[in-house]
Amino acid sequence: MDFFDVVKTRKSVRAFKKQKIEPEVMMRLLEAVRSCPTAGNLQAYQVYLVETPEMIKSLAKAAYGQTCVSGARAVLVFLTDALRSEAKYRERGVTLYCIQDATIAATFAHLAAVALELGSVMVGAFSEAEVARVIDAPTTQRPVLMLPVGYPDETPAPTDRRLLDDLVIRC
Repeated sequence: MDFFDVVKTRKSVRAFKKQKIEPEVMMRLLEAVRSCPTAGNLQAYQVYLVETPEMIKSLAKAAYGQTCVSGARAVLVFLTDALRSEAKYRERGVTLYCIQDATIAATFAHLAAVALELGSVMVGAFSEAEVARVIDAPTTQRPVLMLPVGYPDETPAPTDRRLLDDLVIRC
């Protein structure tokens, strides 16, 4: 799929079919994540791939019962890895760059999902402590986004977007 078609057709999908994601499809999605740009190429993020129904249910509970999480066939949890960027970038690496790295990786996964005919939605409303407990993440890593993934069982309507003149300030 053409990149601009991916961007144009991208929607937040919150309902998924029961169909399993084939391993080769998931691998392509994960390769896209691995290809994202990061601050200083330090790749200061970690991704947990959760595919077991029990853990997905626990993540949904940590996400305040969001059904988009509980109905997914897989959930990618994106965490910061501040220690990877701290040595080079000190405080800014800890407070900003690792967060940017994780969110860029999640965005690549979200767009790759569209190209692979999967659906996904970025979930930021959750208990960080509970998500970290469910996936047994080290205390040095902070969960910042979850991306429930699966084959779409809905076709979301287009959403309104701000006009470019309202969004972009030319200097």
